[in-house]
Amino acid sequence: MELTETNPDHSGVHNLAFQNDSDDGVDDTNLKGLGDNLQRIKDSQNKKMVHTNQGDEYINIESDLPENKRDSVDDEQPRLKGHLEKKYDEVCEFCKKYKTRIHYVIYAILITAYLAVVIAACSLNFQRALPLFVITVIAIFFICWDFLIAKYEDRFAALFSHEDQYLKKQWFWLKWVLCATLVITIICWLIFDTAKRGSRPLISFGGLVMYVLLMLIFSKYPTRVAWRPVFSGIGMQFILGILILRTKVGFDVFNWLGIQIQTFLQYSDTGAKFVFGDKYTDHFFAFKVLPIVVFFSTVMSMLYHVGFMQWLIGKVGWIMHIFMGTTPVESLVAAGNIFVGQTESPLLVQPYLPYITKSELHAVMTAGFSTIAGSVLGAYISFGVSSSHLLTASVMSAPASLAASKLFWPETEKPLVTLRSGIQMAKSESKNLLEAASQGASTSIGLVANITVNVISFLALLSFLDSALSWLGNLFDYPQLTFENICAYVFMPFSFMMGVDWEDSFIVGGLLGYKTFFNEFLAYERLSKLIQNREKGGSMYINGVKQYMTVRSEVIATYALCGFANFGSLGLVIGGLTSIAPSKKKEIADSAFRAMIAGTVACFMTACVAGILTVPGLEVPCHILLGNASNFTDFPATSTELLKCCQHLFTSANRSEEIFPGGNYSLNSWKMCCQILGQPAYHCT
Repeated sequence: MELTETNPDHSGVHNLAFQNDSDDGVDDTNLKGLGDNLQRIKDSQNKKMVHTNQGDEYINIESDLPENKRDSVDDEQPRLKGHLEKKYDEVCEFCKKYKTRIHYVIYAILITAYLAVVIAACSLNFQRALPLFVITVIAIFFICWDFLIAKYEDRFAALFSHEDQYLKKQWFWLKWVLCATLVITIICWLIFDTAKRGSRPLISFGGLVMYVLLMLIFSKYPTRVAWRPVFSGIGMQFILGILILRTKVGFDVFNWLGIQIQTFLQYSDTGAKFVFGDKYTDHFFAFKVLPIVVFFSTVMSMLYHVGFMQWLIGKVGWIMHIFMGTTPVESLVAAGNIFVGQTESPLLVQPYLPYITKSELHAVMTAGFSTIAGSVLGAYISFGVSSSHLLTASVMSAPASLAASKLFWPETEKPLVTLRSGIQMAKSESKNLLEAASQGASTSIGLVANITVNVISFLALLSFLDSALSWLGNLFDYPQLTFENICAYVFMPFSFMMGVDWEDSFIVGGLLGYKTFFNEFLAYERLSKLIQNREKGGSMYINGVKQYMTVRSEVIATYALCGFANFGSLGLVIGGLTSIAPSKKKEIADSAFRAMIAGTVACFMTACVAGILTVPGLEVPCHILLGNASNFTDFPATSTELLKCCQHLFTSANRSEEIFPGGNYSLNSWKMCCQILGQPAYHCT
């Protein structure tokens, strides 16, 4: 390719020469000067030519320097601004100068407007506006707390420095006093609680002690266990359990939260109905459950973008760090697993993963195995499992995971990442809220696909195993042999030690087998069917097979299943952590299986605490409660719910001399109430 040079117009130059030739008055000096001028013009033209040589091709680009020069001169000349443009510049300069103050003014206006709305709502109907009022008070408290800590942290530290030094000096005997007080309190509480509710909580307490001893026996370093994280983690479980399961305020709060979450998740039905049609519920799992996962993932991504999740996880992690004495990385990941999955929570502290110890890495994986993600939490709620108990299990399992981890793999190294190193959580990469919502929905594609293929493959595999085992059992005249039966016998002692009724421990053992060898989706789906059978109030036994469990057993099973500890998640954790921390590949592979066992035991410990604190007969209809109480000899006769149901039975019965009043109550229930209340003979003849 060749671009030929364009000959410039030198007419002006030649005209000058012609004029000089025709002019007789021009001397040699002028001709010489003219020649010099012509030479300078020719040199300038040569300088304006740019020659680019590429092989055999020559590209000549002629630049118009005089025109560019004129343009640059025009740009350098100041341009006169109009009146509006001057005012606009003044406003911009003012905003830049007082940017901080303007932000404060805007925030003050918005906060004032919000408080006015809260006051107006409370004045109209305080009972209706009570949730908004409580949320506002909590938000104001934490905002003030963050402001004071950020501004006066050093002063607070100096103010309490003397007390801190005193506690360190006296800690040797103070810790023994605290331990003795705690042990005495637990013993007294168990005595009074057992006298009131029966011996079942003692079984759960014995199970908790058994799991702690087993973890200690098979610990990586049994002689180097730091007991503060263990006892404080179990203590946090008890505190949370008492607040939620034993106090009316705590139970009502979590029950209200569960109802709100159920209502919130129902909004996913709008999108599912639009995409799949009015009969989308005919395919319940695919078109009802999985859209909830997509919706919840979108909401979580938006909360991460605005920074709310980082703030909430930071607060929960700080509480566990202070109370349990665990490192910041462990505490933040354990707190994050309450809300996100086992592969997402380590991303919060991704820059620090190459520097954590083996014990910290084990704790990070254990926290993932012992909790569930918020996205699948909505799916389990849609199955019909109690939302309040699922929320409670998610919160209680976080300290349990750290306690089990530090017991199973104690810390033997010096942690490098501390609060003094200025640990910070990762921020959202999305630029705006809409992009965050879109990314959350797109991220859920892999999760939904993973759930779908696992459920399909595991159910098919389970059907094949049951068929093969039934054929094998038929050879020995035992065609009832199934995978669930095998798991039930293996896990039956563990479920019984959690406090499950002996008659229900076989069923719960099968659920634990489903959860461990397949996944918790199959286990919760099976549990939901048992719950539905109980709510229908049918016969408890059909052909010698129990059709549903007591509510106490259902509650304990809900806590025991609430975790990702299964062999499918084992590969997921190894692959996910290796991709974000390649330098820890060997340590991840070595400690992953132990972390899965620790996560399983952490869920069992949470179930034991729930068994100790769960009130028998909670949410149970009277006819079912009386039927269960009459069938089991160890049921506490002094149970408040049992007395109320017996009083209701006699109050609702007519005054005739019928022995059996009819309805859903059995003859055994009637006789048992006669013994408890000591009613006159004409009722109990």
